[in-house]
Amino acid sequence: MRGSLLSLLTFTSAVSAWLPAERGLFQSEARSLSIGQGRSITKRFTPSKIRGVNLGSLFIVEPWMMSEAWTNMGCGDQKSEFDCVLKLGQDGADAAFKQHWDTWITEEDLDRMKEWGINAIRVPVGYWMVEELVDPSEHFPRGGLAYLDRLAEWAASRDIYINLDLHGAPYSQEIHQPFTGQYSEEAGFYQTSQYERAYTFLQKMTQRIHTTPAYRTTGMLEVLNEPQRTHDSLIPEYYATAYTKIRETEASLSVPADSALTIQYMAESWGAGNPRAVLQGKNDVAFDDHRYLKWAPVEQSKPSYIATSCADTFGGNDNSPIVVGEWSLAVDSNQESNPEWEPQGNKDWYKQWWGAQVQAYEKGLGWFFWSWKVQLGEDYRWGYRNAVEAGVIPQNPDEAAGLARC
Repeated sequence: MRGSLLSLLTFTSAVSAWLPAERGLFQSEARSLSIGQGRSITKRFTPSKIRGVNLGSLFIVEPWMMSEAWTNMGCGDQKSEFDCVLKLGQDGADAAFKQHWDTWITEEDLDRMKEWGINAIRVPVGYWMVEELVDPSEHFPRGGLAYLDRLAEWAASRDIYINLDLHGAPYSQEIHQPFTGQYSEEAGFYQTSQYERAYTFLQKMTQRIHTTPAYRTTGMLEVLNEPQRTHDSLIPEYYATAYTKIRETEASLSVPADSALTIQYMAESWGAGNPRAVLQGKNDVAFDDHRYLKWAPVEQSKPSYIATSCADTFGGNDNSPIVVGEWSLAVDSNQESNPEWEPQGNKDWYKQWWGAQVQAYEKGLGWFFWSWKVQLGEDYRWGYRNAVEAGVIPQNPDEAAGLARC
């Protein structure tokens, strides 16, 4: 049931949405502070920054980062989920992906996150999670939504905040990118008929978040990951309407203003335009920036990487609050295997660079590292868990300030 236009306008004018610290989601802890002469007082301390990881390759597989698991699924020579489903057949693919969803991220992973100071997860998903949206000509695994529900409950029971990210859009928002769920020769998303499918996905997920207790710590919904930069309809049509559709759904459910989702957009710095062009005056949105020095025009020296990260700024043109939704410890492809940069012999430097990036990104709302885990042998630069286990990322993110003097 949709709310009337009047109720929608009333709702949207009062929306405040919510971010994790505003609900006390990042649990406080008692800390003893010295006040001189051997005395101390106890103060309640509430972290205010997102310190998160992406759950890459859970619901949208990127074969480059999980080659062993991809091969075990029977998909080893395929470029994307779409291709693997075609190869295995629908029933065989459904079974293979259910096994993957059961094993790639477990409750033990969530326990480690909590233990290591991770308070949020960004969960990339595809529109095919809402199976009614899949056309007969499209091929994706079925049954993922139940596993997303389970993940949401695991996170909520540990007070871990969730950013749910539309990573794979209908007909693909970028070419040759498995992160869209298909290795497509054409980015066919940028047309009204495909936007309509994405709106339905956003509305269905908004409804599920607000009516299913498992999603009680899901507070942010990202309308599109990494769009192409050359489509004039993206901001005035898709971005503007996506906002309205989400708020319309919340109005129809009588969601209180302080429980409304924070709606997230790629920031202007991504290069696809400024979302503020259609979001003037709205304080219930957030922005996403991806900071990969691997592909940045930076001098290829270790001091340059550190200095660049320490001095990094973002969020201009009122693109705030902003969270760095993706970043890593990966360096230029032409350098990454050289002795000066290879991971095993340069752990002290990678630890310092991690500290510099954390300090920079916490100038904003916080960060989500890409990704939680990878299967890249001894190369930990794309995997948070891998890097902690290698002794590069400390178990306590508070140590960042002592690792790099920015």
